[in-house]
Amino acid sequence: MKLEEFKKKKSKINRMALLNLICEHGSISAAAKILGISYKAAWEAVEEVNSLSAKPLLERSIGGEKGGGTVLTVHGLKVMKHIKHFEDAFQDFLEVLNADEDSVREFRFYTSIGKLKTPARNQFGGRVAEITRGEVKSEVILDIGDGRRVVGMLNNKSVDDLDLKVGSEALALIKASSVIVAPGRGFKSSARNQFTGLVRRCEQGAVNGVVIIELPGGKSIEALITNESIRNLELKVGDEATALVKAYHTHIILAEG
Repeated sequence: MKLEEFKKKKSKINRMALLNLICEHGSISAAAKILGISYKAAWEAVEEVNSLSAKPLLERSIGGEKGGGTVLTVHGLKVMKHIKHFEDAFQDFLEVLNADEDSVREFRFYTSIGKLKTPARNQFGGRVAEITRGEVKSEVILDIGDGRRVVGMLNNKSVDDLDLKVGSEALALIKASSVIVAPGRGFKSSARNQFTGLVRRCEQGAVNGVVIIELPGGKSIEALITNESIRNLELKVGDEATALVKAYHTHIILAEG
């Protein structure tokens, strides 16, 4: 089995292939067409990759002779170079296993143990910057890059069980239904987490709608709110808006080692 086949079975969207095609064509639309996926699915994959990375891997350019496009950042190019080295080493590993199906299945079984599956639409990777311990709960602050931090509250037992400490690599998980959206910025709120950016997508469904706010630096956060709220807030693409999330609605877990 080739590495490409292995990765396609592991995920519906081959994110590395997507990044390579974006790098080659300078367009998410072109990359999505080649992979046979929708533009929306490609954008969601890009948003996920950017949010999990300490630094954005992709950025959009505006204007120019071709009307702008999407390119890999310097950090993105560096990451892709390292991944290429890993792919070569991984291919050698599969060849050592003789690339037979039983060996690959066994390998996939052991590497799948402990894999995280979560309904949380928003996932931000980073390092624990601070832990403030209380009598029952601890406040955990995660540095997710771009000068941005996420605050979460965990039971002290959870902090001990996870062996969380300053410097630990971790993930902040936030359900889209836990995100409150407000137009503009600069207002007071009890929510410890405030993410201000530009509305990049605003879609109404049968009852609820999806609002995606793109943050400076390339990360984004998704909110699930009612259609009535979208209409009342008069939200539209390009507007400045703030996503509010309470610390109690932010889950912090250790990243996979």
